[in-house]
Amino acid sequence: MSVRPIYLDCHATTPVDRRVMTAMLPYFMEHFGNPSSINHVYGWEGEAAVKQAREIIAAAINATPEEIVFTSGATEANNLAIKGVAEAYFQKGQHIITLATEHNAVLDPCKYLQSLGFEITILPVQGDGIIDLNQLEKAIRDDTVLVSVMAVNNEIGVLQPLAEISAICRARNVFFHTDAAQGIGKIPLDVQEMQIDLISLTAHKVYGPKGIGALYVRRRNPRVQLAPQQHGGGHERGMRSGTLATPQIVGFGKAVEIAIAEQDTENHRLSQLREKLWMQLSQLEGIHLNGHPNLRVSGNLNISVDGVDGAALLLGLQPVIAISSGSACSSTKTSPSHVLMALGQPENLAYASVRFGIGRFNNDEEIDQVAAYFVSTVHSLRKQRSLI
Repeated sequence: MSVRPIYLDCHATTPVDRRVMTAMLPYFMEHFGNPSSINHVYGWEGEAAVKQAREIIAAAINATPEEIVFTSGATEANNLAIKGVAEAYFQKGQHIITLATEHNAVLDPCKYLQSLGFEITILPVQGDGIIDLNQLEKAIRDDTVLVSVMAVNNEIGVLQPLAEISAICRARNVFFHTDAAQGIGKIPLDVQEMQIDLISLTAHKVYGPKGIGALYVRRRNPRVQLAPQQHGGGHERGMRSGTLATPQIVGFGKAVEIAIAEQDTENHRLSQLREKLWMQLSQLEGIHLNGHPNLRVSGNLNISVDGVDGAALLLGLQPVIAISSGSACSSTKTSPSHVLMALGQPENLAYASVRFGIGRFNNDEEIDQVAAYFVSTVHSLRKQRSLI
């Protein structure tokens, strides 16, 4: 029987926690009713389950349940937020601001809007991946309707200053959206304290099922209006039509409930594992840490390695370590990471980068194995290269 590699790609996706699966199972066969079927007990059961999950997710970010709109994931939530605001406030302005290091689920909707005549400002980031707030202030115009900056970068794990960004947007009456797919259950998210207008969330980054996400849409002070991007039934208060996926929603709620309850202790544990891994890998010559050394999510470590071919490195690691070189959503592309290029990385280092995503089910022994194998693989590749 073959031994599967150690999974360290938790920014791409996470396994479903058994506690989450246990909560979901009854809603596939026993309580299978459509939450919109309000005339019988099957529908009431589904409606009650969705309501409970909505309340859990809302409480996690200090929102009201009515402000949570369920979607198929963070990609759809990003599209609904960006295109929904653009269409709803078209008469006010056609200018949107985002960052060069955003996920393609933000950049691509912006490019689409640009093809329709909107003006998109893509701000650079500083060398550590953090936004320059002065540049943001200067970029906002009278016709700016939205600023979209992700909470936690999916590749380098850096944390953006959400409250400071929001304050700048509030002062200019501009809506602020953040893609927090990598943030829910890992960092504090409080829509009232941080004054965030729209937040995109997903379940599968936090040990919940794939195929379910949510968009927080502020209802007051100010109220955010969205043009729906999917029509056909008026579900989710008209913002996102489609039969609700009750089992996935239940799983989403349970996953968030667990993550919030364990957030502090888990962050401490993951930070220790990450530092242990970095301490061992940093003994290698020519190794570079990508992103801010401290302002990053606890389970993230992104590095580049001198003197090795990136493709050869990933191939050499495959038998023992399951990791990626960047965003899993674009892992089939041969171009270097746009995030690392935005940090000013030389192309050869951007190619020779790996992203470790340490998660809930990793332990000290695995980190030791990963570090030892990584170091030996780099030494071997450098030796082979010197013989050519």
